[in-house]
Amino acid sequence: MSIVENRDTHSDTSNKSIPTTVDQGVGRIHVHGDSHEYVTIGNQRFWRHELMQAFGGSLTVGATPYPKININPAPVGLSAFAFTTFVLSMCNAQAMGIKITNVAVGAACFYGGLVQIFAGVAEFFAANTFGATALCSYGAFWLSFAAINIPAFGIGAAYKGDEEMLENAVGFFLTGWAIFTFMLVLLTLKSTVAFCALFLMLCLTFILLAAGAFTGNVGVHRAGGVTGVITAFLGWYNAFAGTATKQNSYFIAHPIALPGNVLR
Repeated sequence: MSIVENRDTHSDTSNKSIPTTVDQGVGRIHVHGDSHEYVTIGNQRFWRHELMQAFGGSLTVGATPYPKININPAPVGLSAFAFTTFVLSMCNAQAMGIKITNVAVGAACFYGGLVQIFAGVAEFFAANTFGATALCSYGAFWLSFAAINIPAFGIGAAYKGDEEMLENAVGFFLTGWAIFTFMLVLLTLKSTVAFCALFLMLCLTFILLAAGAFTGNVGVHRAGGVTGVITAFLGWYNAFAGTATKQNSYFIAHPIALPGNVLR
């Protein structure tokens, strides 16, 4: 349906409306409100953000309908998260016999950490509460993970001589992130399959890694690495969904809505 804005039409100053006309048999459509946050179609009024297409790449779950900047910072944040998760998870899965995870520290600081936090701050300016909360939080997770593995912070040295205590402490660290991620899972149950699956798999990853830390079971720890790799690819897919258009790609993401979310 094509909506053509009629800027020459007199607007009602009482509700600051910007009338638009359409000739498709649905009646009059206009945008109104202090920040143009409402769309009226015929005799029905909707929040403008309710009519936006929702999918993982835009991180629009729970977005606040206020004036937004004309950018989508979610894909770069998702890409930073996916890359860093992939590198660390391959090490956790002990792929190619790799058991030392320090190679992920640089990515955790600069890509998964700083870049993701910058993307989260941009989501604040875009008035996207969910996006800002998720991206800033996971950016902080990667920075805190890096701090644990950087000797200058003295975190590992504080547990010197008691490796079991260190593993239990890391287990509590990962458990806290599992709880936070489960909260985000609940907030994505009305989004899309790919978007909800991203947080569901991430929650499972944290749970398995925490269990591996508490029990010292290498198999459980490696299982956490495998689920982390799956999580990384889901993150990349959602990032692709937020950047691929008919103008720049031959391949377009087709989101599948979960019950309660009707994609338009």
